Amino acid sequence: MNIFLDKMKALLGDEFDDFLKFYNSSGEHYRGLRVNTLKCSVEKLEKLLDFDLKSAPFCSESFYIPNEITSLGNNPLHHAGAFYIQEPSASSAVTMLDVQEGDYVLDLCAAPGGKSTQIAAKLNSKGFLWSNEIVKNRANILLSNIERMGIRNATVSNAYPEVLCDRLAGCFDKVLVDAPCSGEGMFKKDSTAESEWSDEHVKSCAERQLKILNSAKNALKDGGVMVYSTCTFSVEENEGVIGRFLEENPDFELEDANVNFGRPTLEYARRIFPMDGGEGHFAARLKKSGELYENSFTENSKKKIDSKIFDFYDSLFIGRPFGENIEVIGDKIIVLPQEYVPYEKLPVLRSGIILGQIVKNRIEPHHSAFMAAKADECVSKVNFDVNSAEIKAFLHGEEVAVDNNIKGYTAVCVNGITVGFGKCSNGRLKNKYPKGLRLL
Repeated sequence: MNIFLDKMKALLGDEFDDFLKFYNSSGEHYRGLRVNTLKCSVEKLEKLLDFDLKSAPFCSESFYIPNEITSLGNNPLHHAGAFYIQEPSASSAVTMLDVQEGDYVLDLCAAPGGKSTQIAAKLNSKGFLWSNEIVKNRANILLSNIERMGIRNATVSNAYPEVLCDRLAGCFDKVLVDAPCSGEGMFKKDSTAESEWSDEHVKSCAERQLKILNSAKNALKDGGVMVYSTCTFSVEENEGVIGRFLEENPDFELEDANVNFGRPTLEYARRIFPMDGGEGHFAARLKKSGELYENSFTENSKKKIDSKIFDFYDSLFIGRPFGENIEVIGDKIIVLPQEYVPYEKLPVLRSGIILGQIVKNRIEPHHSAFMAAKADECVSKVNFDVNSAEIKAFLHGEEVAVDNNIKGYTAVCVNGITVGFGKCSNGRLKNKYPKGLRLL
């Protein structure tokens, strides 16, 4: 790692010793979470957690958490999607993207989903999010996080960037390219990233990043904004890639993102070093010339939907909260986003939410729909405290005692936040929490 350290010394100068103290410290690194405002307010989560949150400068919903906190992924509030475990400076790129309600946004390299779910919270169920991941097993993890966080207006795909962006040319107001990189900012918590590092790897990453960025630009509308980010310190992968991209694409310019975290580079791009409160990030905001225009996608052709499907929908949810753009694909009943980009002949894992699954002559509800629903949108619900024996039993896959008056399919909530569903009969809730998600 001498080459890496020599590069850091040249980059940091007098600050190198401060960096070295952080780099050599045993096991300590920045830990954090981001509140998912689609399901929970910051104020509510602060009251429900049994430890203090410290605000981070990178995003108003991001916080540092104490290093001694363990097993946070087992917390019922995490299962409910009230928060996403994320190193705070990782939220900086989406802050610089400045997502607004109603935007059409592409997250091109999206797994495991931290930035996509942050984008979705900013969209607030308006507009549209397309999240893509080229590696299939990582795309499945991405989909799981999209579902857990209650996102109803997203498409998740598993496509090559150049294919996807060519097919979706000019569709998006904003594009995020959180590019695969040498991961120098991950060395503290990922020994694999450190062991795989080499100067040759850095150079190959830079070539791949430029290629991805040149694909991503095609999906952007005229007048749109693209943010390029990495979790590495390498000049070749950061300033070098941006400099080469701007040389090759005179219709783009580096734009001021109006943020004050980290430190400026290339005038308007931002770097975050450990001394700035984060593990290590770089982000640059690029604007394409021209004027933005409205999307003109036509709604799905109105196919005749069996009235039994709407009866089923209405038996579970009040006011059809996901809209009525319904498709039956195989044995699944899908409610597509109310605004979306058509995806024919693209490798899409899911668009919208799964309302239910057709099993023989009946329809069974799907976990996806209850996770996307708010408690007051559910026809029937039970509510348990985060520290209750009932919610722990539910997450273990056990039956739970409920009021005798509660019948049929019922949302299960933790402090008013949906976490799944069950079927109630004779004072018992039969557990429908997916086996793959249960606590062991």
